[in-house]
Amino acid sequence: CCGCGQESCRHTARVMARSAQVAPVAAAAVALLGATAFLNSAPRVQAPVAPPASGRVLGAHPELLAEEPVFAEEAAAPADGAWSWAASVLSFGAALGLACGILAAEPAKAITAEQFSQLTYAQVKGSGLANRCPTVEASGSEVPVKPGSRLVNVCFEPKSFAVEFETDKGKEFATTKLTTRQTYTLAFIEGALEPNPITFREQDGMDFAATTVKLPDGEYVPFLFTVKELVATGEGSSFKPGFTWGGEFNVPSYRTGGFLDPKARGMYLGYDQAVALPALQADGKGGQEELFKETNKVFDLGKGAIEMEVNKVNQELGEIGGVFVSKQPSDTDMGAKAPRTILLKG
Repeated sequence: CCGCGQESCRHTARVMARSAQVAPVAAAAVALLGATAFLNSAPRVQAPVAPPASGRVLGAHPELLAEEPVFAEEAAAPADGAWSWAASVLSFGAALGLACGILAAEPAKAITAEQFSQLTYAQVKGSGLANRCPTVEASGSEVPVKPGSRLVNVCFEPKSFAVEFETDKGKEFATTKLTTRQTYTLAFIEGALEPNPITFREQDGMDFAATTVKLPDGEYVPFLFTVKELVATGEGSSFKPGFTWGGEFNVPSYRTGGFLDPKARGMYLGYDQAVALPALQADGKGGQEELFKETNKVFDLGKGAIEMEVNKVNQELGEIGGVFVSKQPSDTDMGAKAPRTILLKG
C-alpha cells in the first residue's frame, strides 16, 4: 500500500479502476471528434500532458487523486495516438485521390495510319485508339487520282451530334449528349475512285454504327450513323487542300426484320399484333392509325447527304485528311415514329 493506511489504498484502487473505464470512452470520443474535425476543418493538435512518474507519488498525495482532469488528460494521450494513425491514413487517401484526379488519363490522341499499323491488339485494346481516325501529316501539295484507282481505309469520326426539333420559332438543332460508348466511328471503308470529276463509290467496310444521343429534355434519339452506298463527287483530278466534294447515301433501318419489340411483335418474327381484335376494330377511327403503325413493322430506308473538304494531303503516302458535315434521318422504330434529322460534324 505504498506505506499508507488501508483506507487510502482502497481509495486509490477505486480511482484507478474508474480511470480504466474512463480511458477507452475518452479515447473513442476523441477519435470521433478528430474524424469530424478532419472533414470540416483542420484538426487542432494539443500538446500531450506527461503522466505521473509512478504510483508512489500519487499515494503520497491522496488529495490529487480526486481531480478527475488528471485522468482525462492521461486518457487523451492514447486518443492523440489513435488520431495520428487515422489522420495519416485519411491524409494518404486524400493525397492519392488528388493524384489520381491530376494524373487521370486524357482521351487518346490520334496517330498516323503508319503508327497505328505497328500496334498490336493488346496495345490498342482499352486505349481509345480504335475509335479514333488516323491523322495525316501534311507533305506535298496534291494527291493525283488515276483511272481505276481505289480509295481505301476511309474513316469518319463525328465530333458533334445535333438533332432537329420543333420550337415556337420553328425548327432548330439542339446539341445533344452522346450516350453510346466509343463505338461510333466508321472505319476501313473502301470503294472505286475515278477522276474527272473525282467520283468515289462506297462498296465495303465498317460503314454503319448504331448510335444514341440524348436531348436536353431527356429524350433519347437512336440512329444508324452510316455512309452506305455513298456516291461522292468533286470537280478535278487530284486531291489538294481546299478540295470539296460530297454526295448522297442510303440510311438503312436502325433495326432489322428479326427484331421483336417489348410486346413480341416483329416484321417477320413474333406476333402480328398484341391487342385483341375487338379492341382493334372498335370504332375504326380514333387511335387506329397509331396502333396500326405500332403493329405493322416495316424496314424503313432513308436518304442522307454528306459534304467533305480536304485540308491535308501527304503526296508521298497518298493520304488525304479533312472534315465533313453529314445530315441523315434518325430511327423510326420500324415505322411507328416520324424520323428526326441528325446533323453530324467531324
